[in-house]
Amino acid sequence: MVEKHKSYIVTGPTASGKSDFAHILAQKVNGVVINCDSVQIYRGIENISASPFAGREIKDEIDGVPYRLFSILPLSAQISVADYLNMARREYEMAISAGFTPIFVGGTGYYINAILNGISPIPEVSRENRDKAREMVAKDINGARKLLPKDFKAIDPQRVARALEVFFETGRHLIDWQNLPRAGAINPAPYKILINPDVNDLRSRIADRIPQMISGGAFDEARAIIASGWDTRRAIGAAQLCAFVQGKISQQQCIEDWINKTNQYAKRQRTWFRTQFAADEEIKTSIKS
Repeated sequence: MVEKHKSYIVTGPTASGKSDFAHILAQKVNGVVINCDSVQIYRGIENISASPFAGREIKDEIDGVPYRLFSILPLSAQISVADYLNMARREYEMAISAGFTPIFVGGTGYYINAILNGISPIPEVSRENRDKAREMVAKDINGARKLLPKDFKAIDPQRVARALEVFFETGRHLIDWQNLPRAGAINPAPYKILINPDVNDLRSRIADRIPQMISGGAFDEARAIIASGWDTRRAIGAAQLCAFVQGKISQQQCIEDWINKTNQYAKRQRTWFRTQFAADEEIKTSIKS
């Protein structure tokens, strides 16, 4: 096990075992596990998001280890990176004040980047401009993207709406604000641990995990997603599960497509970690629960 530090960030591709590692680490260092995953922050999709609370009662601890920022938002809620960073910093500071060791865990690159590097000083956006941006994206996301610079590559509706609302509010594009000096990073920087198992091991874990997620209640969660109107592109597997529930594809096709999409996502994550995340320690072996 790694040596004691003031705080940690544990990350890795999906199904790598980072959640299990973070839990074991927390038991060793009197830790508080703080979510750093943009999907696990939502309530009601614990199986689809591979949350530590899948199959468990949602509480503020697991086996005596405190857990924070998991399953706290309804599917109807919107959250920006700035919102997340504010909540994460608050949990970090409360953990430190109480004598605990903060342990951030998750695989969302832009959340990790915010914790390590802070965010640009983008002004608060009015409710009017926020609603205007969301309505425009919901009506015609491709048309909405035409108002943004050509080098804006994001296609996720929430990120497109965020770029639009900033433009409406300030008259400047999001990328202009992002080029300004950043603020709000955790200081000193958390000790960075990358759980990065062999590709074949990871593929095997993904193939084994998805049927378990289905038996745990993923189809019921898909029905909740459909009822809420939540954008299925925000969680790997959600589109496939919803397509099955709506009778558009077979269960076998759902599983196969979900596995393929998850492997593709894991590949993108590994590229991001290799190029954007300078780990203090890299662990090659998956942690078995």
